[in-house]
Amino acid sequence: MKAKAESDLRTVHNPDPEWWRGAVIYQIYPRSFQDSNGDGIGDLLGIARRLPYVASLGVDAVWISPFFTSPMKDFGYDVSDYYDVDPMFGSLADFDHLVRAAHDHHLKVFIDLVLSHTSDEHPWFRESRSSRDNPKANWYVWADARPDGTPPNNWLSIFGGSSWQWDTTRCQYYLHNFLQAQPDLNFHEPEVQKTLLEVARFWLDRGVDGFRLDTVNFYTHDAQLRNNPPLSADQRNPITAPAVNPYTWQDHLYDKTQPENLVFLRKMRALLNEYDAAAVGEVSDDQRGLEILGEYTTGGDLLNMSYAFDLLSAHAPSAAYIAKVTENLHRVAGLGWACWAFSNHDVPRHGTRWKLSEAGYRCYLTLMMCLRGSVCLYQGEELGLPEAEIAFEDLQDPYGKTMWPAFKGRDGCRTPMVWDASNQNGGFSSVRPWLPVNHDHLNRAVATQEHDPAAVLHHYRRAVSFRRNHPALRKGSLTDIGADGTVLRFVREYDGEFMFCAFNLSGEPAVTDMPEGKWHQVGIDLGSAGPAPDGRLHLGPWQPALALRATHDKKGGRGWQTSG
Repeated sequence: MKAKAESDLRTVHNPDPEWWRGAVIYQIYPRSFQDSNGDGIGDLLGIARRLPYVASLGVDAVWISPFFTSPMKDFGYDVSDYYDVDPMFGSLADFDHLVRAAHDHHLKVFIDLVLSHTSDEHPWFRESRSSRDNPKANWYVWADARPDGTPPNNWLSIFGGSSWQWDTTRCQYYLHNFLQAQPDLNFHEPEVQKTLLEVARFWLDRGVDGFRLDTVNFYTHDAQLRNNPPLSADQRNPITAPAVNPYTWQDHLYDKTQPENLVFLRKMRALLNEYDAAAVGEVSDDQRGLEILGEYTTGGDLLNMSYAFDLLSAHAPSAAYIAKVTENLHRVAGLGWACWAFSNHDVPRHGTRWKLSEAGYRCYLTLMMCLRGSVCLYQGEELGLPEAEIAFEDLQDPYGKTMWPAFKGRDGCRTPMVWDASNQNGGFSSVRPWLPVNHDHLNRAVATQEHDPAAVLHHYRRAVSFRRNHPALRKGSLTDIGADGTVLRFVREYDGEFMFCAFNLSGEPAVTDMPEGKWHQVGIDLGSAGPAPDGRLHLGPWQPALALRATHDKKGGRGWQTSG
């Protein structure tokens, strides 16, 4: 199935072919952004209604999580029709309206394309499971049982248990890296790749500017179905799954991240280039995430950028940790491009996860706007929303239901956006929402913060604007990275603009030195520190220091000039 090209939905040709590099992308979780029809579930017209607010943040693009037709066993990440909108979210006409509205507000549109697996209710899978010799028999990953009837190998599902499910019609197992209801497509089958590229073209023709490619390193599996080796307890690095999940006990060498994946990614990039579009891939791997990021984004013919998990860490990243991550990224992916996030729809909100004060929350945001790479902000993050407490009886997430109470699932970060405090529904809906609105969130509603100049919402706007106005932060190199106790420091440079950045990532005062040269202080409205009489930087708790090198100064000596 193909769409008629909708040329009027596309933005004009962008004079900057690398518009995505350094972009700030705002993630919208459709179920929880804005309900427009009073059913308690957010929808596409609701998103369109709130785009003026999104544009007011100064971001470059929106990333819309899945809205395709789906039985919603994993809330849209189980697709049963790639070519249509699920009725709970609206229609294709509503989507076209949303794209036009976004472009009218100078916002690019990324949609979440889930290609590694489908729903078990997708017609492709129904046909595939019907026999071993039908036209789509090889479209999914099928394997015979071992002689004792057990699954073909030891691969595990992220959602718990074996990643193999027995099917009584074919008398074979099928692979599912996630829910049993999410069978994996077989990327070793050429027709699968061809069809999925047609899916991507369908949405590009409807005006989207790019894709967030869900679980992009899961596309291909080891054709020999070799067992994954175990990891000892001290080797485990639980990033993609909680520590209580035995998924983290394996080194996932064979169930994902196979070299054949690069062939498909090159085809995808060639298609994107036809439309001046871009893709950010979600790379999920505990052991080699940065290496895969580099492999998938280096060379100009693969992904534009890759979603990095290293700052979605369980604990607040220290100066030494961020310096190490940055150095490792430069070593294994120096020519690649990361996309950073602190929060998303899959992890507890970082203010709660890291136990941050409001000053710490602001400092980390300013830091992220100064890192090399693009940035994803998650809806409600700009309000300083904490993780919501969800009672078990209100829980919707199958992941949480399976692993409760050691892991409470993902619903706490997926509760509805709070627009005003006029009622318990926070302006999200006229009826009880699909997840309850947290009472503490109501006190942080958009309408409340708009009228408070000191609110964190305005800090986000200032930080995004600061990044936009400095090419060194958007596209520049990052050098001289180091950790001086609790202070993280580095220099960004692009086309003659040099910016020194330092961040005291602690609640105690700290002191650090300036690099050689004459610099003038910038970012005062972000709390940036200036020089002390002794020429050193004395940083208060959670305070940044931001400075530009004087344009005439090539080497120079130590010195400061102050500038608002």
